[in-house]
Amino acid sequence: MDCIAGLLRKPWDLSFVAEPEEIAGLRRIMRLHLGLWGLHEVIDAAQLCVSELASNVITHVGVGTPTTLAVSMSGARLRIEVHDPDTRALPTLVHAGSDSENGRGMALVDATADHWGVQLRADRKVTWCELETGLASANGHCGGTRVTRVEAMLRLYGNGRTKLPQAARSHALTATVAEVAAIAMIADLLHWLRAHGCDADEALDRAQIHFEAEIAEGHGHSA
Repeated sequence: MDCIAGLLRKPWDLSFVAEPEEIAGLRRIMRLHLGLWGLHEVIDAAQLCVSELASNVITHVGVGTPTTLAVSMSGARLRIEVHDPDTRALPTLVHAGSDSENGRGMALVDATADHWGVQLRADRKVTWCELETGLASANGHCGGTRVTRVEAMLRLYGNGRTKLPQAARSHALTATVAEVAAIAMIADLLHWLRAHGCDADEALDRAQIHFEAEIAEGHGHSA
């Protein structure tokens, strides 16, 4: 898994047969992948969207239709696509009443997603939606200013002082290599504290106390 100094969120797709029994599996797969991508904040919205897009195929194209789910990053947005072979049955936005059983799917997608639309291709149509992630870039993290600062420092360590493996000199460090860089950086900070007459153990204890307090208060991602 690539992470730390730039998380690689590679596009992926999954072929499935449009049947009601498949919806729960699609939701589980979406949760798993978005968890690995660090996009926990949009999991619920993404699960709703994939459920409704797949259900739209079942209802308006037909049970048993060969379908494909494709997920990628569109800039800093999460893009969800459902491909099906029927270019005639176009999804429409119907503001159905709360007691209606039909027409609610795309209304839910419209209410949840930031953008959605339909693309017609020669052999299929693509119904898509995009969700805001709060990321600064497609490969960024949701950890806020502190995580961003550390990632910048880890890139410096990966490109110079610690003589890490060549793979670490790419934009995205692997988790193992980045951990080595982080430990080296902490060790250097302890040397710096000692050189300036500070108690390194006391500094570590105080840092741990601050960290745990911020996590408990829910401010671990603040500046």
